[in-house]
Amino acid sequence: MTQPTSIATIQIKNLRLRTFIGIKEEEIKNKQDVIIQVRIKYNAHKAAISDNVDDALNYRTITKHIIEHVENNRFALLERMVKEVLAIVSTHTWVDWAEVEIAKPFALRYADSVALSMEYTRI
Repeated sequence: MTQPTSIATIQIKNLRLRTFIGIKEEEIKNKQDVIIQVRIKYNAHKAAISDNVDDALNYRTITKHIIEHVENNRFALLERMVKEVLAIVSTHTWVDWAEVEIAKPFALRYADSVALSMEYTRI
């Protein structure tokens, strides 16, 4: 018998952090701003029925892990940072799908930012 579903999408919008990101000497020496977007899909049926926090995916815990990881590490490439943040987001067994986008403001002279995103799908 199939379990009932209520697919929920959690969105963490514009998480602004500072970290070492880049390959130029100035980037290696100075922290820069990054802006992180996270989208997570999971079956929230049990939480929606029970109204119990223990039945819901804890986005606060996920966000704390992201902050700790990004602010306490150094990255040469956005690709590595995005992959590692996506790994944090997708660790919980309830996560069916996730997307992480990280933008580096002012990375290009005439652009607001350069962003890179990756997706995870539970198989």
